[in-house]
Amino acid sequence: MTVTTTAHINSRGQARDMLDFYGKAFHGEVTVATYTDIHAAEDPSHADQVAWGQVTAPNGFRVMAYDVQPSKTFDAGENAFYIALRGDDAGEIQQMWDGLADGATVLTPLGPAPFAPLYGMLTDRYGVTWIVDVTPSPN
Repeated sequence: MTVTTTAHINSRGQARDMLDFYGKAFHGEVTVATYTDIHAAEDPSHADQVAWGQVTAPNGFRVMAYDVQPSKTFDAGENAFYIALRGDDAGEIQQMWDGLADGATVLTPLGPAPFAPLYGMLTDRYGVTWIVDVTPSPN
């Protein structure tokens, strides 16, 4: 199994610009899914904002970003990033989730999502917010 951790930057309406900027700066490929793409727009004005995005470069550089939904609080000084834990083995990801969940506040229970076989979000006992998912199979 392969597991990686990636910086996951949070923004309020700037994720697409950030991803394009980092894509150019690091010569990487930008991938974006909007809230419309994943059928999760809370508000029509938010529909084309980034629900999930990443930059990957041939040299190994990777960063993820998204636009925080209007229903969630956002303060760049308090929750400017998450740590994203990704893997390709659902059983191993479940075990890691279970370990992180000890004493954590679960924000989104680990389960199937429109964009990944498993996805969940929690804030661990130390105040670090983790996004945990199983890497989707290429189409």
